[in-house]
Amino acid sequence: MNWSGRRVLITGHTGFKGSWLSLWLQSKGADVCGFALEPPTAVNLFTDAGVASGMRSVLGDIRNTDDVAKVFQEHRPEIVFHMAAQPLVRSSYADPVGTYATNVVGTACVLDAARQTPGVRAIVVVTTDKCYENREWDWPYRENDRLGGYDPYSNSKACTELVVSAYRSSFFNPARYEEHGVAIASVRAGNVIGGGDWATDRLVPDIMRAFLASEPVLIRNPHAIRPWQHVLEPLRGYVAVAESLCEKGTADAEAWNFGPDPADARTVEWIVMKLASLWGEGAHWRVDSGDHPHEAHTLQLDWSKAKRRLQWSPAYTLSESLGATVEWYKVKSSNKDMRSFTLQQIQRYEERCRSSLATSLPRGATP
Repeated sequence: MNWSGRRVLITGHTGFKGSWLSLWLQSKGADVCGFALEPPTAVNLFTDAGVASGMRSVLGDIRNTDDVAKVFQEHRPEIVFHMAAQPLVRSSYADPVGTYATNVVGTACVLDAARQTPGVRAIVVVTTDKCYENREWDWPYRENDRLGGYDPYSNSKACTELVVSAYRSSFFNPARYEEHGVAIASVRAGNVIGGGDWATDRLVPDIMRAFLASEPVLIRNPHAIRPWQHVLEPLRGYVAVAESLCEKGTADAEAWNFGPDPADARTVEWIVMKLASLWGEGAHWRVDSGDHPHEAHTLQLDWSKAKRRLQWSPAYTLSESLGATVEWYKVKSSNKDMRSFTLQQIQRYEERCRSSLATSLPRGATP
């Protein structure tokens, strides 16, 4: 699909994933507008990479129905990526009501504004792999497995999925697509890594801060297993879903998983050791033996549906993802132009995707 000139609204564009997506769509020529709070940390990718310079950036709270409605009315988006959220498990223990208000009520505000805005064609709502009722299974979760969530954050994202389902049935029903013209999907991904993430209580940002300061990293739950992947991997999936909704209507208006190859589901300890090796001198770590809130031990996603129907599969190995992440932080420490370098990493990733697709096609076929 040609993104040039397409009107896109991204909620949460000042966050880590939102900043990467905003830059990527800018590079594709899209007319991007973002709506979000101020960047969540003092040092952040949105500022470092000059994301605002290539888009319209509107500051506001998705819980404020009037402000949300106003940005929809003014920008008249064709495609909406709803990414704004309270994204941290530990923060949800400190402020559960705020977490539910942002993740559940905020989503309803965005979808309600969308249904009252002519011209909206595709809505992609970003949730998380943690929306599933985690039974600590050894096999990955599929899109039709039961929703749940142990902690307020995870549970709020399961509730978000229910809000999406209700709006799809009530206002964007596939059976009445000819009347409303809107297709809505939800997308779920695991732990993402990449340059420019400075959130607290998140593994890779904590590690990078410690390495940059030549301090030991304190690691919780070293044996916990997570489906690690570079941030561009699920974002490519989100973009693929949006393209399908625009081109095929409601055929793919449902939930989608995006995860790494099963072999790349690694323990926290493995990740730390690999990052320390890539970083080199000054990298060391130890286990934090203090009391910590409950976190899932094992959680993996089955993304076979995305592979079969969207032709999506990971382009990077985990080692390559970690290498790109370390490279970004090292370049940042050298005071380079981070907008240019981040766009270079996006271009490099796109080249890898094209190469991977070409090698997977039958002889004589073209991507």
